[in-house]
Amino acid sequence: MSLPARAEAALTAFTQASGWEQRARLLMHWGEQLEALSSAECNETNRVHGCESQVWLIGEHSGEHWRFRAASDARVIRGLLAVLLARVEGLSSAELLQLDLDAWFAQLGLGRQLSPSRSNGLHAVLQRMRALATGQA
Repeated sequence: MSLPARAEAALTAFTQASGWEQRARLLMHWGEQLEALSSAECNETNRVHGCESQVWLIGEHSGEHWRFRAASDARVIRGLLAVLLARVEGLSSAELLQLDLDAWFAQLGLGRQLSPSRSNGLHAVLQRMRALATGQA
């Protein structure tokens, strides 16, 4: 499966980073570029449960392809969401169901730095994406 253009850009940037400090700065930078959600969109219906931080997710589909927007009250989580959204941009429902989240973050060199709670939260976000994509949300 080929990567969306933003995911390719993320992969290039993160693999060229020389260490965790540089990756952490990149993560913050990517998080700052997230498209903001309105205060009305940050509601209980759009909230992802299973995250320690507050996370809101909105999914929109055009034909077979999905586009997601997300927000969080935590800076690191915003960065992680940004690189996750880059990876899932334009995927079909079937492709979303097959995505290996742990492999993606390992490719970026971020897998070992994810605490269990952050990893669980990101898996909750992916599960919510899958639920939206399969009409189970």
